Amino acid sequence: MISGLIIDKSISMLEKLFQLKTAGTNVRQEMLGGLTTFMTMAYICFVQPAVMGAAGMDPGAVLLATCLASAAATVMMGLYARYPIALAPGMGQNFFFTYTVVLTLGVPWQTALGIVFLAGAVFMILSLFGFREKVIDSIPDALKSAIAAGIGLMITLIGLEWGGLVVDDPALLVTLGDLGEPVALLTLFGLFVTAILLVKRIRGAMLIGIIVTTGAGIVFDMIPFHGIVSTPPAISGTFMQLDLAGAFRWDLLAVVFTFFILDLFDTVGTLVGVASEAGFMKNGKLPRARQALLSDATGSVIGAVLGTSTVTSYVESASGIASGARTGLANMFTALLFILVIFFYPVVQMIGGGIELADGMRYYPAIAPVLILVGLYMMKGISRIPWKDFSESIPAFITLIIIPFSFRITEGIAFGFIAYTVLKFFEGKWREVPLMMWLFAIIFALRYIYMAMVGFE
Repeated sequence: MISGLIIDKSISMLEKLFQLKTAGTNVRQEMLGGLTTFMTMAYICFVQPAVMGAAGMDPGAVLLATCLASAAATVMMGLYARYPIALAPGMGQNFFFTYTVVLTLGVPWQTALGIVFLAGAVFMILSLFGFREKVIDSIPDALKSAIAAGIGLMITLIGLEWGGLVVDDPALLVTLGDLGEPVALLTLFGLFVTAILLVKRIRGAMLIGIIVTTGAGIVFDMIPFHGIVSTPPAISGTFMQLDLAGAFRWDLLAVVFTFFILDLFDTVGTLVGVASEAGFMKNGKLPRARQALLSDATGSVIGAVLGTSTVTSYVESASGIASGARTGLANMFTALLFILVIFFYPVVQMIGGGIELADGMRYYPAIAPVLILVGLYMMKGISRIPWKDFSESIPAFITLIIIPFSFRITEGIAFGFIAYTVLKFFEGKWREVPLMMWLFAIIFALRYIYMAMVGFE
């Protein structure tokens, strides 16, 4: 009887704190929504250690940092902004961190974490003064869509490589891999399973696909079994390892800008899209938008300190909202599940550890199908590009192809910004180009001039 009274009182407190009756929901409905959101975005727990591990970081520490940062940001969004929108390291930013900043530009991962911290701090400051809207409004919709789609193609290409479906070729640079190889077959199996789950609209399709693919890999003795439960891994390998002083370099200014822009696009796009679908928008505006953006920016700062890439709002939160989530209470359940993941590190090792073959390459067939299909989600925006207006579509197309073909998100953005301003100028519509676009284009152009003088790296 006493336990029943405690439960009733707790539920009453939750209803009062999150105003559940006003939102037309209840604790059970919020719990279901939070669980659904977690199921649809939990793949990041397995993908992130593998991606950041490729940058030389300790995968176990990255897992702990990812789960803790995601939980902290998700709780803040739920309590401060009171929205059922969960957060975690963003797909796109993590690949930019590893493959462009660390592996291509040669920036140490500690410095890259410092850059993430700096970009997050700038985001926090600008969120307080309303500058974020000016930045978003100044960038044409066509370029926003092209940037997202370009990153999606880059992630898909990495997924194809990680799955052995695409390999390097001396003459063609890339070509089709040997589809008879066990790694490629396992990737194709996982791809078809996940695609079927998505077609069937099964909640948590990505996570289920990863688990089924891993199970098949264990059965056919391709993936070693490490166990299920263990004590959490140590976070000392990444905690407070960021090099903030090293991030304050002129040659890294474009990298800071790119991290900031990507986070801004992801956050605003997700908040507007999810809020519109859930009916949170009022007269075309999102109530408590400042609190939501501050929660997002704070998550990135916390993540950098703990040891993971940019934390951002997840569009997968829409699945939880579709299951009934209407308040920040759902986020409390999602955050709790992120914390529980850290006790399942052996599972993460099996999924994200990869398979090293005789050619010396490491493949990730359990994760590859998800990466390939994540690109699908990020391609949807190209329908919003006005293809018949060449002053809009050519810069968008350049951005779209430069990002995956060069493996450099920064260069795709830079080429797009420069092309847009130049073509609008020759079209006689230079007055329509926002001042901030001119500023960005000139900065990028000066950067290329400087690179040409000292040597491109």
